[in-house]
Amino acid sequence: MTEQKTIVLTGASRGIGHATVKRFSAEGWRVLTCSRQPFDPRCPWPGGEENHIQIDLSDPKKTIEAIETIKGKINGRLDALVNNAGISPKGEGGKRLNTLETDLRTWGHVFHVNFFASVILARGLQAELTAAKGAVVNVTSIAGVRVHPFAGAAYATSKAALAALTREMAHDFGPLGVRVNAIAPGEVETAILSPGTDKIVAQLPMRRLGQPSEVADAIWFLCSPQSSYISGTEIEVNGAQHV
Repeated sequence: MTEQKTIVLTGASRGIGHATVKRFSAEGWRVLTCSRQPFDPRCPWPGGEENHIQIDLSDPKKTIEAIETIKGKINGRLDALVNNAGISPKGEGGKRLNTLETDLRTWGHVFHVNFFASVILARGLQAELTAAKGAVVNVTSIAGVRVHPFAGAAYATSKAALAALTREMAHDFGPLGVRVNAIAPGEVETAILSPGTDKIVAQLPMRRLGQPSEVADAIWFLCSPQSSYISGTEIEVNGAQHV
């Protein structure tokens, strides 16, 4: 019998993260979920509570401490790390925070969650990823390459940095047998959509929002043997929005 594969997933509690848990669970993987919230018993997957790590990724010290908790649960091997957690703060009334108005503390907070946590976790779990010849997937965004009407400057620049980090990590982790890729979603139907998204959808070549399950399928592909020679790339999952 083959050993059950394990994934560590941040930002698991909603949207793309939620869909990713379901996708990997359906494939028989053990899913370790990480989020700011405690485990919600309504989450429909097996072993959820014992496989949940409550972690505040905005605090580097707590992120580093959580690595030991994760190590204690994974038995020396980690097949996939998916850095999906992301925050996109808004101003009053949901206003977009631009470069002129974003407080530096807010900017730092966003970078800790969206960028630094990804490299802290990957470095901290390097030995386990190497042992399994695993994969890392960083979830970036279309906002990383163009000014977006809703995503703020701190969010956008953190996602652009995460795309660059993906290349750097692919270069550094490659000799260890670990692949590192990114997916860049566009407009996906989740609870955090901003009012006015319908105007963007009307301009999309595919004329519809993406579904979280469609993004989860791309993450699954990059963690599966089907993508065994793909590393250092960023896959657009946006219905041709980027063209």
